[in-house]
Amino acid sequence: MLKKSVLAMTAAMSGTCTTTPKLPPLDKVSAVNLDQFMGDWYVIANIPTFIEKGAHNAIEHYDMAKDGTIDITFTFRKDAFDGEPRKYTMTGTPVTGTNNAEWTVSPFWPIKFPYYTVELSDDYSWVVVATPNRGYLWIMARKPLMDEASLKAIVGRMAARGFHEADIQRVPQSW
Repeated sequence: MLKKSVLAMTAAMSGTCTTTPKLPPLDKVSAVNLDQFMGDWYVIANIPTFIEKGAHNAIEHYDMAKDGTIDITFTFRKDAFDGEPRKYTMTGTPVTGTNNAEWTVSPFWPIKFPYYTVELSDDYSWVVVATPNRGYLWIMARKPLMDEASLKAIVGRMAARGFHEADIQRVPQSW
């Protein structure tokens, strides 16, 4: 059942499915330093996938594997701060020629979906990643809370780039 759901999600996230066909291609940052990117990222807001709906205390953790891929572990509590713990693992692969600003992410072989870094703070304290069709988006930070003015500014910029602002949801964090 989960694999069928992931297959449906992957089809929706692929670059060939477009939710906003009249928009220009989604720009990525010029480069991502993978060493600086590794570690914990708290999910502050997102356009959630079916797995993430109701997530509380969501964290994405990135580790560089020996083969150059990235081990991704996504953990959260389902529907409440004391809800059932959930954990999903995926593999990220930087796309050659993109200065690590574009990856493919695979929940299991052979499924892969595109993952763009569309904004990244100079100090790697926050990041925005998304699918190129603008169907999914994650605003993440190194700390579990982001000040409202900064979050509002990021959401505004994402809306200006064609994301549906009403679909961007705050992820509850209690850390």
